[in-house]
Amino acid sequence: MSAKPKPDASKGSSDASKRKAMPFEPRSTQTEKQNEKKSGKSAGQTASATKSNRTSKSKPKVRTEGIPEVVSRRMVKRVALFCGIPTALGMSTFIVSYLVVSNDWLQLPTYAVLLVSLLWFGLGVVGVSYGVLSASWDEDTAGSWLGFSEFRTNWGRMTEAWRANKKQE
Repeated sequence: MSAKPKPDASKGSSDASKRKAMPFEPRSTQTEKQNEKKSGKSAGQTASATKSNRTSKSKPKVRTEGIPEVVSRRMVKRVALFCGIPTALGMSTFIVSYLVVSNDWLQLPTYAVLLVSLLWFGLGVVGVSYGVLSASWDEDTAGSWLGFSEFRTNWGRMTEAWRANKKQE
């Protein structure tokens, strides 16, 4: 009995159509476009059908807007970790360099302090993005500690959404 691996959304568009859409992904997805092509409806016909569905007695599809609370908390924890630590080290660079220079332990050039602090603050900025993208966007899955596989999956979803948005324009 071997476990069947999960399909990765970043591998291609054929796998992306099989996966369940996240609640906060854009409504217009490739699967909806494929369904429109199969049914032969144009975008105008689909829009008028949607309006008539809203006015009819049947309930329209309800889709939760926004990021789910569980996923949001996961993202905040990761951002605090991957951004907070480098930012704290960037601020402590000034304190440590002041102590070193004021006690005449070592002569530090000002540009060295500037470059080291900029490095830490830059890592903090990168940490914000990595914290959000390395969190598991699936409500039921916690994800791994460092989030490398989640980052690859979420990066693929994000670039796929950018490409789809660019094609719509």
